[in-house]
Formats: sequence, C-alpha cells, structure tokens
Amino acid sequence: MTNGVEQAWFTRHLSVYPVGVQPGIEDLACPALRAPAQDRPPGLLGGTVKSVLRIDRPNRDTIAHTTPPGLQPLLKEVHMQVYLGIDWSQRKHDVVFMNQIGACIAQLTIPHTPDGFLKLDATRQQIGVSPSDCVVGLETAHNLLIDFLWDRGYTQVYVIPPNVIKSSQGRYRQSGARSDPGDAFVVADVLRTDRGRLQPWFPDSLLTRQIRAKVSMIDHLTRSIVRMSNRLRAVLVRYYPAALNVFSSLTAQITLQFIQAYPTPEAATDLTFAEFQAFARQHRYPKPKALPRCFARLQEPQPKANLQTILVYQEEAPLLASLLLSMVRAKRDALRELKVLFSEHPDYPIFSSLPGVGDFLAPALLAKFGDDRQRFPEPASVQALAGTCPVTKASGKRKVVLFRYACDREFRHIAQQWARCSLSVSVWANAYWERTRPHCRSESHAYRCLANRWLAIAWKLWQTCQPYDEAYHLRQRALRSKPRS
Repeated sequence: MTNGVEQAWFTRHLSVYPVGVQPGIEDLACPALRAPAQDRPPGLLGGTVKSVLRIDRPNRDTIAHTTPPGLQPLLKEVHMQVYLGIDWSQRKHDVVFMNQIGACIAQLTIPHTPDGFLKLDATRQQIGVSPSDCVVGLETAHNLLIDFLWDRGYTQVYVIPPNVIKSSQGRYRQSGARSDPGDAFVVADVLRTDRGRLQPWFPDSLLTRQIRAKVSMIDHLTRSIVRMSNRLRAVLVRYYPAALNVFSSLTAQITLQFIQAYPTPEAATDLTFAEFQAFARQHRYPKPKALPRCFARLQEPQPKANLQTILVYQEEAPLLASLLLSMVRAKRDALRELKVLFSEHPDYPIFSSLPGVGDFLAPALLAKFGDDRQRFPEPASVQALAGTCPVTKASGKRKVVLFRYACDREFRHIAQQWARCSLSVSVWANAYWERTRPHCRSESHAYRCLANRWLAIAWKLWQTCQPYDEAYHLRQRALRSKPRS
C-alpha cells in the first residue's frame, strides 16, 4: 500500500481513463478490482474508450527526478515497456496499449489508411515511449501495417497465430462473446504474459523475399496451368480429339500454337505435310525428325463431331489455348528469373547441395526457411510448420497419433515433393524408404516420413551453414550403428 503522495503522483503521470474515472494504484496493479461488466476484458475500462482521452506525462528525465523513491522500480516497469495488441481487419484496426502490469492505458480504432497508421504512431508519441520500447502483436504478417511499423522503428514485432488468440479468449470470458477491441486486448495480454513462448518476427532480406514471391507465383501458375489444361482437354475430347495426339504434351507450346492455328478438325484434315513442316519451322519445333510421326497421328481416323458441336466449341478451344500459352511462357520466364536470384543468395550452397531439389525445390525450401536462424530454434519447429510430423495426444494409458492439419500446406507439398525426388539420387533416402514404407498406410504417408527426416537434416545444415555431403552422411550413420565395445 502506498501513501497519498505516491498514489497522487502515480495517478497524475500514469493514468489514462475515461472522464470521471480515476482509480488508485491498487486498481492499476490489479485490474480485477475494477469489477468490469460481464464478458468485458478486465483491462478495457468502461468499454467506450475510442482513443486516448487524457495523457499528462512529462518526459522520462523529468519523471525520474520527481518520482518518489518507493515508485522507482514500478516506474521503470511501466514506462520502459508497452504492449500493443492490434486486431487486424480489411478496413480498420482496433489497437490496445497495455503497460507491464496489465492495465489498458489507451485504446483506439484506426482506419486502414496512411492517416490511420500515423494516428497509431502519434498515440505512441503522446504516451511517451519510443518505438523500440513497444512490443507489438498481430495475427498476420501479410499486411501493409506491419511494413509501416517496421519502417517506423518498431523492432519488437510478434506475429501470433490466430488459433492461439482464439484459444486464449476463455481466459477472460466464459460466455463465448467477443468483439474486435476485446480481441486486441487479448493479443496485448497474451504478448505480455506468454512472450517467452513466442518467436519475434524479423523481415527477411530483399533477395529472400523476391525468391519467396517468385516461388509463390510459380506454384500458382502451375496450379492454374493444370486447371486450364484439364478444361482444354475436356473441350478437345468433345469435338477435336486429333489435336490431343499430335505432339507429346498438351501444355507444350507447339501444341497450343497448333490449336490456335488450326482450331477445327476440317482445318487439320486439309493440312498437307509441307504446310505442317512449315508450321513447325515457324514456331521453332526442336524435333524435326519426329514430324512424320506427328503428322501420321494427326491423319489417323478419329470419331467426328457433328457440325453443331463444332460450332459450340470452336471458339472456346483457341481462347483456352491462348490463355494457357501465356501462362506457360510466364512460368518459364519466372523459373529463369528464380534461378538467377537463387544463385545470388548466400545460402545457395546449402540448399543447392540437397539431393533431388532441382531448379525449383531448392529455392522453394530456402524461401520457407528464410534468413532468421532464431525462428526455428530446433528441427521440430520447422517439421511442425511443414506438417511432416504428426500430432500426438496422450493421456494416461491412451495415446493417439493424428495427422497434422495446422501447418503451412504449401511447405508440406514442397517437402513431400523433395522426398519423392530424392529417391532417384540418394542412397540413404532409398534405404530409409525401403525400411519405412511397409509400416506406412500409404505412399503419401511414407513420403511425409522421409520428408520429416530430410527437414531435420536441412535444418542442421542451415544452422551450421554447411552443404550436404551424402558420403559423410553415410559414414556418420555407419559409425552410429556400430555396437559399442
């Protein structure tokens, strides 16, 4: 319990409350003594604060000289650290400023505009703390607000998984009610109480972000090409099946150009071999010796569609072929640019040495690992993010191992593809596969098991900045397998 002088000083310098509400130091130290309304987070005073209502604080040097001796430790605790909980949405953000003893010292709602971002920073200046003293918590890193905060000097930024915030809401209310300001309060308080279990967010280098963007675009183009080619295949099967068999692949550029040049069965029927050769030379077909076989497949008897069916689809097929051709070319150019960017990265020797990665999987793995070595303090953290390790639920004598759904699914797909490709070049991977496959439910399960082991190896190489050496790996395994004398 403090005396009247200390309590008056604390109220004058550290309190930010609605008009008419001026609690003492006991209320600030124990928010539960404020007796909030039902379903209201205990730190949200009154529930109607929309911005900072009153801030009467001198600078730190002035406060240090005028602080009563009994409050010096408390001043350092409150003033040196402020927790910002930000509830993210598309058009506006609810922000809660919380001190280290759990009191809500400011709350505001800002629009998703430059003026709104500046209002948040101005509120921080009014409170009297520097950006480096603010510990910021958000639920996503995919927004412009986090770029603004980092550019302004907010170096203590934490991206908290949304399921952590959702599971923590029961700590403050039991009815299940929620609101955006309440979520912002939960973010700030979770950051205050559980900061040691969270990993700070640091932006990767420009080169790594460029590689990540290229990998994401290539993956999106790949999925779009598969979807578009399936549609084109269905259309050609309906009215023009001969176009499917002329060249080796439907997504080959020469095939798509042929469909645009000869969109109907009649146009292909009237085509002579000399004209077919001229078409191939014009589009730089790399296999001129295969042209007789291609033309023979085009002339093979095929079921004929009636005139009405041809009229229905003859415009759609060239359009789909044109769109598909542009995506195939965009993917080719993106892969070429990705290869150049990847070769310039400092971690290129590490990820390019992994067996079976090729030109795409190596930079894709680098993009998922990133630059911050502290983000994954142990291999289990990267395995959990990739979803290659299962979830174990054990209680008493009951133990259940389940498939991990909460993960980066794109990362899991990349890891499994790497495991599949490694079987063609790695002796150790084949030995592990032969030993593990009989105990797995499916090939996908076995690929995940292999990917889980590969990620642990890649994590160690990434931490030590060493390339992979298959011979050294096999020697180390042989030494560990020898019985101890």
